[in-house]
Amino acid sequence: MSSPLLLSAQVGFVVTTLIYIRLLLQEFRFGIQQTSRSEEKKKSLYRNIVIALIGWAAFTGIWSLSGIFGNFSLFPFNAVPILLIPLIVVMWLTFSKTGVEITRFITPARLVRLQSFRILVELLLWALLLAHVVPIQMTFEGRNFDILVGLTAPVVAYLVVRNKIARTILIVWNVLGLALLINIVATAILSMPVPFRIFMNEPANTIVTTFPVSLLPSFLVPMAYFLHFLSLRQLLTGKNT
Repeated sequence: MSSPLLLSAQVGFVVTTLIYIRLLLQEFRFGIQQTSRSEEKKKSLYRNIVIALIGWAAFTGIWSLSGIFGNFSLFPFNAVPILLIPLIVVMWLTFSKTGVEITRFITPARLVRLQSFRILVELLLWALLLAHVVPIQMTFEGRNFDILVGLTAPVVAYLVVRNKIARTILIVWNVLGLALLINIVATAILSMPVPFRIFMNEPANTIVTTFPVSLLPSFLVPMAYFLHFLSLRQLLTGKNT
């Protein structure tokens, strides 16, 4: 099954994840530095976030490489940790006192601009299609329109910086971005060899359970909805600088 396209896509998922997680960490570091905490507590908090990310990467890597994630006879146990743990952490970071304290200093434009990573993700999924390891509905040739968020993100971010976009439009953009994300996540699950599978065309969507493509559900998808949650929280509560 190995091919240059598959190998390129695998490397691409690693590189994309590393680059954009690093960019997000920079925003967190800046936010932490703006808080009223002592320097020692700031360093400790940032260090704990980095350690948590490394630990999560180690867990998801082991979960994938061991074959547990791809063992659909264990469904839903094989997928629940990858899907549920990031969601819980993201919800905590979005709404907890500590999370609000840190992320209120991440400007709206930066949150929007980071969504540009979704362009790369869609191109990588398309490469997997050409390598015949994902079904067409997982790409922009099928039912995946998530690339629209990535393509519009730089433009929307520019308009935010220039104060040339209405708050309502920005809210709508984020809601539509979440809707498109939910659409492809649902399509991905319904394309897997699960009892309630709807999309029966081959290949089944199992490549996302193998490392390093498993970085998509474990890191990149959570980052996408995290950015939307933060943006919507700022827009709806005004808790940003």
